[in-house]
Amino acid sequence: MKLIIDDADIKKIKELYSIFAIDGVTTNPSILAKNGRQPYETLREIREFIGGEAELHVQVTAETAEGMLEDAHKIQEELGRNTYVKVPATSEGLKAMKALSAEGANITATAIYTQMQAFLAGKAGAHYAAPYVNRIDNLGANGVKTAKSIHDIFKKNGLKTEVLAASFKNSQQVLELCEYGIGASTISPDVIEGLIKNDSVTMAVAGFTKDFEALCGTGVTMKNCK
Repeated sequence: MKLIIDDADIKKIKELYSIFAIDGVTTNPSILAKNGRQPYETLREIREFIGGEAELHVQVTAETAEGMLEDAHKIQEELGRNTYVKVPATSEGLKAMKALSAEGANITATAIYTQMQAFLAGKAGAHYAAPYVNRIDNLGANGVKTAKSIHDIFKKNGLKTEVLAASFKNSQQVLELCEYGIGASTISPDVIEGLIKNDSVTMAVAGFTKDFEALCGTGVTMKNCK
């Protein structure tokens, strides 16, 4: 499962890249607005940091298929042809996906709430489909189960589309999808950090340090012990 950061704060992105094996960054209009800077100013900075080959997912904002295509072409012009263009899985979005697929563009179908949305996006040429796990939960359904079902639908129908699960509230949701072998998850920085936080681990490491320093002296490590 690929691990992708769902944020546009370059400081957070750099910090997470320094710790975890990250595969890319996703953004959406709300994330860019929260960042408070002009969109392409932020996105160019992210692209420069993560490199030209890393995955960067950027969403169109036009409401018509024609406008989505224009947005997509601008995104590719500014950030590279390999940038994943995020297109909502609506009727107009499916039209745009078909056209973009014919051009050989990388496509991420977004705003996925149902299995059929994802299936139709895959048929239209999307490389990824992004179900909103927690938002699906909030509607009274099961987001993790929906993401797993979408994964199975893609495999059983011979589609190359992968699940890019989004909208997580906790690390357990991420774990369940990792165990299932879905293609990727895009996760907010706070949830990513929660993947490794564990008080038992912290206490165990502190115990090792205490015992070692009792033997060798405060601040001594394997580098400078006798």
